[in-house]
Amino acid sequence: MIGNDLSGKVIGLAMKVHTALGPGLLESTYEACLEYELKKAGLKVEKQKALPLVYEEVHLECGYRIDLFVENQLIIEIKAVESLHPIHSTQLLTYLKLSKCKLGLLINFNVTHLKDGIKRVVNNL
Repeated sequence: MIGNDLSGKVIGLAMKVHTALGPGLLESTYEACLEYELKKAGLKVEKQKALPLVYEEVHLECGYRIDLFVENQLIIEIKAVESLHPIHSTQLLTYLKLSKCKLGLLINFNVTHLKDGIKRVVNNL
């Protein structure tokens, strides 16, 4: 599956999770349920994938982790916050750059309508 198709599939599954659970739960709950749905759909998912940082020629293990990494091409950053702020998009863009990945989804489950909590972020490499 490629970019737009994959992100569309993920958004549909995230909406399924949100419809079942509603807002107000912990981020880890939404992450686990979305991971379950993605795997059930036959997609390859890595949860809490380590993201090493390379500064100049130094490889650093700084503890950065991608919430969900789908099909080795889509980063999902999950939030359960009152509202998304620019720093959340910036964080996802940084993860995209560090991983040399092109596409990410920022999904805030703490909203009444999930469509209002989804932001697509693209790294133009």
